[in-house]
Amino acid sequence: ELCAVLVEPVQGEGGVVPARPEFLAGLRRLCDERGALLVFDEIQTGLGRTGSLFAYQRYGVEPDVMTLAKALGGGMPIGAVVARREVAASFRPGDHGSTFGGNPVACAAALAALDVLQEEDLPARAASVGGYFLARLEELARRWPVVREVRGLGLMVGAELAVPAGPVAAGCRERGLLVNCTAQRVLRFLPPLVVGEAEVDEAVNILEEVLAGLA
Repeated sequence: ELCAVLVEPVQGEGGVVPARPEFLAGLRRLCDERGALLVFDEIQTGLGRTGSLFAYQRYGVEPDVMTLAKALGGGMPIGAVVARREVAASFRPGDHGSTFGGNPVACAAALAALDVLQEEDLPARAASVGGYFLARLEELARRWPVVREVRGLGLMVGAELAVPAGPVAAGCRERGLLVNCTAQRVLRFLPPLVVGEAEVDEAVNILEEVLAGLA
C-alpha cells in the first residue's frame, strides 16, 4: 500500500531540525525495498540554503522526486516538481494542468536566479557564513542558558529557547532584526544567502540585547 515517503531534509516549521544522515539513508533503503518513491520537500532547504545547491547533496541520499519553490524564482512566485527521468515519464500530456504554472515571466526569473546562485557560488557562501553564524550563536548560548540548543545546516539556523520564543522574536523585529518563531520555542533564522559575517555579528548582538531586556 505504500507509494511514497515525503520528508523535509531539515524541518522548517517543525523547528529547524536537520535529519540524521542514518535516518534519510534508512528511508532510501525502505523505499527501494518496497518499490516506493522517496520525495524530498526542498522548498525551504533547496537552492543553496543549506550550503549546497540542494540539501540532499549534504546527506548523499538522492530522492526520486523533490519539490522546489520560494527561492527558485528569486522573489517571483514559482514552484516546481523535479523527478528522475523514469519517474517523470509517468506523466502524460493532459495528466496535470495549472492556470499559472510555468508562466514565461516566472520561468525567466527562475533561470536568472539559478545563474546568480551558480556564478556567485552562493551555496558555498551559505556553508561558510552559516558555520560562522552557528558558532556565534553557540557562544551566545554559553552566556545565556535560556538558549537550550542551536542547530541548523548552512544558513538555515534555529535557536531553541527554554521559554516561548514569540516575545523574543518580537523584540528582535523592533530592533530591526527579522526573525520568526516556529514550534513555539524556536527562533528561526533564514537570512539572505548574500549575508556577511558583519551582519551576523549585528544579528547576534541584537538577540543578546533582547535576551538581556527580557531577563
